[in-house]
Amino acid sequence: MLITDLLKQEFRKGFRSQAFYRGLAVKILMGFLALYFAVLFVLMGIVLGEILNEVHDTLKPLELFNGASLYVLLSVLALRFMMQSLNVLNLQTYQSLPIKRKTLVNFMLIKPIFSPANYMSLLVIVPFALKSVVVWHSGWVALQFVLNWVLLIWVNIWLASYLKRRFGHDFKLLIVILAVILGIAALEYFKVFSLFDISMSVFNFLTMMPFGWLATLVFAGLAYGLNLLFFSKNYYPEKFNEKLNRNENKVVGGLSFLEKYGTIGELIQLQIRLIFRHKRTKTLVYLSAFFMLYGLLFYTSEMYTNSAIWLVFCGLIITGMLSITYGQWVISWESNYFDAILTKNIPSKEYIKANFYILIAFNILSFLLTMPYFFFGTKIIYLHIAMFLYNTGVNMFLLVYTAAFNTKRVDLMAKSAFNYQGTTYKSFLIVLPIMFFPMLLAGVLGIFTTYNIIMLVFGLLGLVGVLLILQQMKLCTNHFNKRKYAMAEGFREKE
Repeated sequence: MLITDLLKQEFRKGFRSQAFYRGLAVKILMGFLALYFAVLFVLMGIVLGEILNEVHDTLKPLELFNGASLYVLLSVLALRFMMQSLNVLNLQTYQSLPIKRKTLVNFMLIKPIFSPANYMSLLVIVPFALKSVVVWHSGWVALQFVLNWVLLIWVNIWLASYLKRRFGHDFKLLIVILAVILGIAALEYFKVFSLFDISMSVFNFLTMMPFGWLATLVFAGLAYGLNLLFFSKNYYPEKFNEKLNRNENKVVGGLSFLEKYGTIGELIQLQIRLIFRHKRTKTLVYLSAFFMLYGLLFYTSEMYTNSAIWLVFCGLIITGMLSITYGQWVISWESNYFDAILTKNIPSKEYIKANFYILIAFNILSFLLTMPYFFFGTKIIYLHIAMFLYNTGVNMFLLVYTAAFNTKRVDLMAKSAFNYQGTTYKSFLIVLPIMFFPMLLAGVLGIFTTYNIIMLVFGLLGLVGVLLILQQMKLCTNHFNKRKYAMAEGFREKE
């Protein structure tokens, strides 16, 4: 079969590639690490039934597992959408050969289901089925349970691929999805409905009804069909690139008003174009949106809401993760053409101001998007306002000032998932004062005073920073002028 031949060719290409043998020692070490986690997952699957049996008096372990399944699948889908690299194929290589278009598309869609990494969850599922589901129900239910999860993994892979290809370049849709997730979480928090009950009902049907797995097979077929439909309209690279450019223009085309603000406006416009044109910067935006959901974990647990330290940590992440993750490399993102910036008539003062303004804009955007958390009470309102002011008045200065110490080139065209290229020990040192000093300050203040006073202190620190923002920009400009030639020298070195 031709698809089988293509899969064999892809497998051989991976082993024959020079990149496979480069850093082989690290790959072997990662293999041992993967083996370690595999053993942990198997052990987790063995004891999971006993743990779940103690959690609830009336519900069986499988019912509890099914109740949590929808949360797990949606979380994995979100992570795949943000971090999974899409399978690509050099169509020009194959289009000159007598291979049907349908065969190439099927090959590209089938290839990811042969990746062992996609089946790590089965290391928990299979032991749980053999140890607990067989005991509480029957062998057929256990078999159907495992089969359902294999099919659900396929659904997740194909659905994430379709969503990323179809909507991965539409930032507005990301905001809508985030708003919907927050809305659903709020409805569940206020007990309008229970996603747990819905999940338990659906997965109990799929698992316990005779041949329930056929319904999951239909879902897998629909997800596969969506991808086929997409490729039927976007098979040729010119057509697909045309749509990508059109989507990009929707995002950045409405920014022409920035040009009336002179050099600063043009620099901000270029920064936004840079973000939406490259994989790595776009992935940071998606991950930052994911971190905005952390409030659903922290704000619904008394263990965290009763601790000022944890609340400050969560508030910093939710209201500032976008600016913090992007701001660490706010100068390094332009390392590929940093020499051009130095040689053009761009005053350092204007360049630094543009970086300040775009990070502040990120803070404002994050604050507005996380306003639904205000329904959790005045405690959270005070937290978000205080952390927004602190991020804007203090952390923005630290980010722009310390960014000048990073002299490592950043490859914007490199893969987006698990890419640490351009990261050095300096990147971690930058995070220390930004993330851990506020937590330390909150802990010390918590010994002597109340929560409201702690929030007032953070708010005042941020407000003072905002009032002194022109002085902060001046300090950063002077520091940038001292470091710019060292940065340029470092950026010229390619790995």
